[in-house]
Amino acid sequence: MLKDFPALLAVTKDERFVTARHCMQALWKVGAAGKKQQKIYMDGLERRFKECVTEKNCTLIRYDIIQSLRNVYDAMKDEKIRQMVWEMIEAEGDLKYRKKYACLWKGK
Repeated sequence: MLKDFPALLAVTKDERFVTARHCMQALWKVGAAGKKQQKIYMDGLERRFKECVTEKNCTLIRYDIIQSLRNVYDAMKDEKIRQMVWEMIEAEGDLKYRKKYACLWKGK
């Protein structure tokens, strides 16, 4: 998985948005597999969160990234994940979407 993760992350840019979204929604399982997998997973999603700003469905991609990270946090209870997510949420320029993303993390 460590070697193949970049190929999985590339599928999140598939021209068929449904395929890309399904891949994004399943990636959390990689992050929950172990510490090494979690590191490449977090680095990849952080990069994806930043680069998707120019894409058509940026807000849906970001929502899926935040949800994916929440799933890994629930499984691993790693505070680095929570900290990274809140930094991502605060970086969102649109208050409407910042609130939407934060709803996924209420109470955490």
